[in-house]
Amino acid sequence: MPVSNFNAGPAVLPRVVLERAQSELLDYQGRGMSILEMSHRSKEYEAINKSAETRFKALLGLGDDYRVLLMQGGASAQFALLALNFLRPGTLADYVITGSWGEKALEEARRIGEVHVAATMAEGGYRTVPSAAELHLSEHPTYLHLTSNETIQGVQWAAFPESGEIPLVADMSSDILSRPFDATKFSLIYAGAQKNIGPAGVTVVLIQQHFLDQARAEVPTIFSYKTHAKNNSLYNTPPVFAVYMLDLVLGWIESLGGLTAIAERNAAKAGLIYAAIDQSNGFYQGHAETSARSQMNVTFRLADQALEKAFLAEAQGQGMVGLAGHRSVGGVRASIYNALEHEACADLAQFMSLFAQKHG
Repeated sequence: MPVSNFNAGPAVLPRVVLERAQSELLDYQGRGMSILEMSHRSKEYEAINKSAETRFKALLGLGDDYRVLLMQGGASAQFALLALNFLRPGTLADYVITGSWGEKALEEARRIGEVHVAATMAEGGYRTVPSAAELHLSEHPTYLHLTSNETIQGVQWAAFPESGEIPLVADMSSDILSRPFDATKFSLIYAGAQKNIGPAGVTVVLIQQHFLDQARAEVPTIFSYKTHAKNNSLYNTPPVFAVYMLDLVLGWIESLGGLTAIAERNAAKAGLIYAAIDQSNGFYQGHAETSARSQMNVTFRLADQALEKAFLAEAQGQGMVGLAGHRSVGGVRASIYNALEHEACADLAQFMSLFAQKHG
C-alpha cells in the first residue's frame, strides 16, 4: 500500500526523482556502471557537482559573490565548523535561540569560543520567535546565528531580522528552498539536504565570498571552508550519490516554477492541517503561536498520551507514517516538506476531523 510520508528526516523525495535515479542506477549515461561506482574525479561527476552548485545559486538568485560547498556531517558538524572557522580568540558570536536545534548550535559553539545569547524563547516553551525589540546584540559580534525553522517545536521565522553590518548566519536545514527569501542578507547558510532537497549524506553550505575571505587559516585542513571552496568541494571523496540526488531534486524544483511556486504549494498544504487544528474546538492544541507557525513542521497535542497513541496508531493504519512528535517532546508532528504531495495533507486533515468527531 502506498503511504503518506510525514517523516521529519530523512524525508519524502519526489517520485519523479526516485524514478530517474532508478533508471540510471545500473548504467549512468551509457558508462556501463553506476554513479555509485564512479570516480569523483570523472568528468561525469564533476558535471553533477557543478550543476548542483549552479542550480542552488540560481534558485536563490545569487551570482559569483557566493559559493556553494557540498560537505558531509550534517548540520551538527556545521555547528562546530562555523565556530572553528570564524570564532577567533578575543571575539564572540551572537546566537538567537528559538528551539532545540538552536540550543545545540549554541552548545557546540561554546566548546570553541565565546558566545552571547542575543535572545532566547525558552521561557515561553519555544512557541515563537523574538521581535526586534527582544534582540539584544553584543557590540561587535563575529556573526549572528539563528535557526530559520525549528523542526521539534514547529516554529519558523516568517521574516528574518535585520543585522546591519553583522554577518547573518542561519541553519536552514528544515526549510531551505521551501520559499523565496533575500539570500543576500546572509553571509552563510547551511542545510542538511535530507528534508527538502535530497537524501541524507550531503550538507549544503552557502557562503558569501567576502565572509569566506575572513575565515581563519589555522584550522585543520579538512575542517576549513577555504579548503572546500578552493577545491570545488572535491578536496576529499564527496558523498557522490547524495550530491547526484541533490542535483536531481534541484532540477525538480526548477521544473515546478522555482521558489515562488514551491512556496504556494507548501502554504496550501500547511493551511489544510492548521485549519483542522483551528476548527477542532480545542481538541487539537497547536504548539507554535499563530504568527510563528512553521510551514514545514506542524506540531500539536491531544488531550492526553493515550489519545495521542490512538491517533498515531489509527493514522498509521491508514497509511500515514512518521507522525509521532520528536522523542524529546512527544505529541504529533506532521512534516510536510517540499516533496510531500497536497493529497497527503488533505487526507491527514480529513482524518483529523473524523478522529476529533469520534473522540471529542
